[in-house]
Amino acid sequence: MKWLANSLIVIGLGLLGYFGYSLYQQNQMQSVTMAEAKVAVQELKTENNDDDTISSFSADKHEAFGLLYIPKLDRSIGIVEGTDPDALDKGVGHMSSTVFPGQGEQTILSGHRDTVFKNFSQLELGDTFVVTMPYGEFTYEIRETEIVDAEDTSVVGQMGEEVLVVSTCYPFDYLGYAPERFVFYAYPVDATIY
Repeated sequence: MKWLANSLIVIGLGLLGYFGYSLYQQNQMQSVTMAEAKVAVQELKTENNDDDTISSFSADKHEAFGLLYIPKLDRSIGIVEGTDPDALDKGVGHMSSTVFPGQGEQTILSGHRDTVFKNFSQLELGDTFVVTMPYGEFTYEIRETEIVDAEDTSVVGQMGEEVLVVSTCYPFDYLGYAPERFVFYAYPVDATIY
């Protein structure tokens, strides 16, 4: 019986070490992405941005290109192109099939609830998201939320107006693969074009 107790302790310590290392590694990747995003925003700024520059902006897969700031949480996170697991390990993922801020349609950003979107359960209607791009800064106010099934793709599509859609796994405190997604719909309230 003592060998069983010792085995369980060793297994527990091994799992704890594994999860600790995974968390450390993910934090390191997000720190690198944040630094890359800041550099990208500065380097890609040009003095003669216009509507053509905004409408033609694009990013390569897994490229860090912008910053998401959540004033209520006083938190900035790097935005990368793509929503595959590698992209989401680096930071906030931009869904490639949607446009970028300022382009007049739906922009979708996604992230993990237990890493980049930690504490998103504190956000409420009226709170804001600020997206900094190489061509400007865009402020959006949360006006709607909904909870959808994890496999529900109905939130993706043309909306006929500029909307920032931010999604994460739900329930926020769920352990393992979450069965649902929490979706924030935020509408533009201010923009500064560089």
